[in-house]
Amino acid sequence: MLGGSQPGVSGSSVSSRCFSGSMEIVHVYSKLRSEFGRQCLFSDRPAELLLDLPPDPSLTLSFIQKSPRDQAVQACWETSEHQVNTERFETTSCGINHMEGGWPKDINPAEMEQTIRVRKKVEKDESFINSVLQLGSVMEHCIRQNNAVDIYQECFEDEEVVEEIQEPPSAKTVNIFRDPNEIKRTVTSLSWQPDGGRKLAVAYSCLEFQKSSKDISLDSYIWDIENPNRPEMMLKPTSPLVCLDYNPKDSHTLVGGSYNGQIAFWDTRKGNQPVEFSSLEHSHRDPVYKIIWLQSKTGTDAFSASTDGQVLWWDVRKLAEPTECLVLDPSREGNLDQALGATSLEFEPTMPTKFMVGTEQGLVISCNRKAKTPAEKIVCTYDSHHGPIYALQRNPFFPKNFLTVGDWTARIWSEDIKESSIMCTKYQMSYLTDACWSPVRPSVFFTVKMDGVLDVWDILFKQSDPTLSLKVCDNSLYSLSVQDNGRLVACGSQLGEATLLEICSGLSNLQKNEKSLLAAMFERESKREKILEARQREVRLKERSRSEQSREEEAGREEGEEDPKQLIVKAESDFYSLVEAEVKRREKKDEVMKVEEGQKDKE
Repeated sequence: MLGGSQPGVSGSSVSSRCFSGSMEIVHVYSKLRSEFGRQCLFSDRPAELLLDLPPDPSLTLSFIQKSPRDQAVQACWETSEHQVNTERFETTSCGINHMEGGWPKDINPAEMEQTIRVRKKVEKDESFINSVLQLGSVMEHCIRQNNAVDIYQECFEDEEVVEEIQEPPSAKTVNIFRDPNEIKRTVTSLSWQPDGGRKLAVAYSCLEFQKSSKDISLDSYIWDIENPNRPEMMLKPTSPLVCLDYNPKDSHTLVGGSYNGQIAFWDTRKGNQPVEFSSLEHSHRDPVYKIIWLQSKTGTDAFSASTDGQVLWWDVRKLAEPTECLVLDPSREGNLDQALGATSLEFEPTMPTKFMVGTEQGLVISCNRKAKTPAEKIVCTYDSHHGPIYALQRNPFFPKNFLTVGDWTARIWSEDIKESSIMCTKYQMSYLTDACWSPVRPSVFFTVKMDGVLDVWDILFKQSDPTLSLKVCDNSLYSLSVQDNGRLVACGSQLGEATLLEICSGLSNLQKNEKSLLAAMFERESKREKILEARQREVRLKERSRSEQSREEEAGREEGEEDPKQLIVKAESDFYSLVEAEVKRREKKDEVMKVEEGQKDKE
């Protein structure tokens, strides 16, 4: 059925038809003809020009050329970066004391007979037997599984280690340990605990002359590197600690040097008070800038250095007075008034008789402890820097080469060459305050500066500039220490912040052929310096011989000079002697002529 609509009327109709028992539904929609719009008729035809505007030359005079202008458009939201110091979440360590339990109230666990009686009673219980039988199969399965599979087996022991992709040098801050006191003090020394390096001992002191306050704290602290909220232990000296050192043989004992010159010894198992400390009469007269444990059978020997010009040896079991003393007098006379103040100290356990001292005057003094006389203990000196030597350390892999830091440079020396260093950094814009070698990579060392920058140097990679420079803080950095695994570095600042940094694997893992390459470099630089030193020695000898010749000539001239009257008398006598000699010569000539004339007349 078809549907339709009358003109001017819109509507719809539904109709249905049946075909062989089924119904078909058809929808028909109707719409006014006027709403259909004009019928579209498309056809092909050629292009047609609708309007033609020819150019008008007279309009060029009024034409103004627009200067081009670039405008950048950023199609994203403008953002800004802000730093927010969030509140620190403080944690506390809690311990649990486990007591033996599960016994009946009337049974004392300490009584063996009562516990045996209870065990026999429980073992006869049917429920206990059934529980053991049920759990036995489960336990047997687990035991067989453990015996069948060795979970600790190393399947690839013999395979070569694939070299890691060289990542760019980097470091990240792990933790910051801040001085908990209101008046902030300088971190003057850092020392890692020898067993795993999980603890860090930090010495705090104010070294600025006459700026120490009465309310300033004397305490130093031991920090757990995982907990920067509060120190794990407090050390209470009688005077602020300038240096601090863990005993490499005992992780519970420390020795420290104080601002007033005293030496103090701590055992952390016995509390925060020093177990022993030296008397003022037998201590240093100036602050103790460095103290180091010695390699000994007892593990109780140490020695210290101070700006009073003395190196003192101690036995921490009896700190009443030092066991030995050395005065750093370069004239080897043992005069304390002429002694050089010590600011750094170096001792290598593989060379037990030798040690080195860095002084305020820029000299490095090499000493031999086993010498018979005090004069023989000072072996030689190295004129290294223009000011105090703040760091002195031997290379742990090549002990004959040592590192010094003072003024604006870091220098590497060889024991055999005393005139000059074999390698030297450029003069930095800021003063260098501390340095140390990496314990795992022989070619890497670290330096800190007064502008708050930590520099990491890899001399095999680059000698003129540091491999990595990192701005640690806005304050001056004064101390530096590296963990034994070479991964963590601690830097101490002027305002009492000890910043813990993690170094990337490229700077903390031993590289392939690194030892042999660095040994060749040190040998090459040493030969070069020896050649230059020999050449300078020749030049100095030539200059000395020339100066001696000139002196001899001047002396001869001085000897030849006489009094003017004597010269006149000598000149007159010479003149008269010449005249007399000439008169005699002429007379003799006249006589000869007369004889010849007489002979001619006879003929």
